Amino acid sequence: MSKRIAIVGAGPAGLMAAEVLSQQHYDVHVYEQKPSAARKFLMAGKTGLNISHAEPVEQFIQRYDQAEWLAPWVKRWDAAWIQEWMQDLGIEPYIGSSGRVFPTEMKAAPLLRAWLKRLAEQGVQFHYRHQVTQLKQNQLELLDLKTDEPRTELFDAIILACGAVSWSKLGSDGQWQAWLQTEEIEPFQASNAGVEYPWSRFMQPIFGQPLKRVAAWVEDSDKTMGDIVISHYGLESGLIYKQGRGLREQVKRGQPMQLYLDLFPDQNAAQLAHKLQPSKKQSLSNVWRKAGLEGAKAALVRELVPKNIWQDAEHLAQQIKQLMVPLQGFRPIEEAISCAGGVKRDVLTEHLQLKSNPYVFLCGEMLDWDAPTGGYLLTACMATGRAAGEGVAAYLSDSA
Repeated sequence: MSKRIAIVGAGPAGLMAAEVLSQQHYDVHVYEQKPSAARKFLMAGKTGLNISHAEPVEQFIQRYDQAEWLAPWVKRWDAAWIQEWMQDLGIEPYIGSSGRVFPTEMKAAPLLRAWLKRLAEQGVQFHYRHQVTQLKQNQLELLDLKTDEPRTELFDAIILACGAVSWSKLGSDGQWQAWLQTEEIEPFQASNAGVEYPWSRFMQPIFGQPLKRVAAWVEDSDKTMGDIVISHYGLESGLIYKQGRGLREQVKRGQPMQLYLDLFPDQNAAQLAHKLQPSKKQSLSNVWRKAGLEGAKAALVRELVPKNIWQDAEHLAQQIKQLMVPLQGFRPIEEAISCAGGVKRDVLTEHLQLKSNPYVFLCGEMLDWDAPTGGYLLTACMATGRAAGEGVAAYLSDSA
């Protein structure tokens, strides 16, 4: 009789684990509390499914905060592998100008349909609207949400692919944390999320406007360039997301959360000071406008730089080149694209097996790693899903 395996969660990590195990003729059951699979994956793919990133693998690996831990899996199932896998499903990949990998049709739905069809053909059984309420050793307590009937089932191995805690309405509600010991989990924090600042009412006309071509950093070595959108709650953009790791470190160390901006990275302070020299013939606004300090940038300077400095060109230029924004925190974790934190590396074996319960393997965003947007999150979810699937196969063959 073939060994029974439960996979909890039908996101990309769980589906990849199912793919690995279904090819080895195990009896694979996927439990998903939502009425259908991979809802966050579909949501991410509405505007174009950025599934990976075509860049040299050594560079790719460094995008992760846990590069050394993830490296063996991400190197094996990298962007090139993902593109071949897509083609096997009949989906042609397309590489954008920035190296981002998409399906040619851009959408996630055709890819997901083909993937689920293949998994069903390989014998994977899907149990939608089934909630796991408890996990003990190799036993799952399940609640059929259609009939409200509870039942208990035993498995030879269990893979948890339950996601983190952002976008809970799409399925990743973090309830699984109750099945593990508190010390096994690094507390979750918002990642790839906007940051908050309490603007004065004078900033309201600027909401939604971009700060074009600025540099941002927390520590000097992490300087990145791009655009930032001023929103009603603070600042938002990919450039802000890239600084998230440094900002979380500040919080962890008990320091105030401070972000630095250079509003004119293509000019040095002396050049800028020369342009900002006050003139008796011109208003301050006019001087600023001619220096390129207008719109959102001018509003930000008025908001954050003391008024007594505005007429002092050299001092003002220095402030503009190193404008400190004292932040109040991240947007709620519920709104974050992803989360930092999760199940700690040291409570798992190299096969992603839980040391405190060898029947259980974990993968995807439940694990304590983080990455920027750009295809890195999905790549690591899929790679750790495959690693957990292989871990289960090795464990079951050893215990056979």
